[in-house]
Amino acid sequence: MKGKIIFLGLCMFFTSQVILSQNRNAPQSIISTTAVIRGYHTQDELRGMQKGELLELYIERIKVLTKTLPFIALATKPGLTMIDLGIPFDGDKKKLQDGQAEATEAYLTSTIEYQRRIIPYADTENLVAGILFYESTIKSLHLFNEYK
Repeated sequence: MKGKIIFLGLCMFFTSQVILSQNRNAPQSIISTTAVIRGYHTQDELRGMQKGELLELYIERIKVLTKTLPFIALATKPGLTMIDLGIPFDGDKKKLQDGQAEATEAYLTSTIEYQRRIIPYADTENLVAGILFYESTIKSLHLFNEYK
């Protein structure tokens, strides 16, 4: 009985290792799948919010723009991989993409820390205007294909 439990445990361990190793080699999305916002707002809605809520919206939009804008020549929506676009995916491109993802995360970590400490000093009207500007930029990504 004890041997069966050990055998079953080893089988599950090796199966999970095979599954996890396959995921590491799979191409990741060019634009992060987390580069989405929960919704758009009107100026009146934003003016009715507390500064803490506005700060979170502001940061959310910075994240989306940071994860999207550098890649619009390839894609404008999250989820597409290099393979989806017909780009040969090899070890060098995987290394480049992994490095880019790490650099983006490091930049966002630093930027968000700065935003959380400094932006609360901003005038609420400027914060609202910034959110509306970022939202209009994000909305304009939907029109990108019209420029082709």
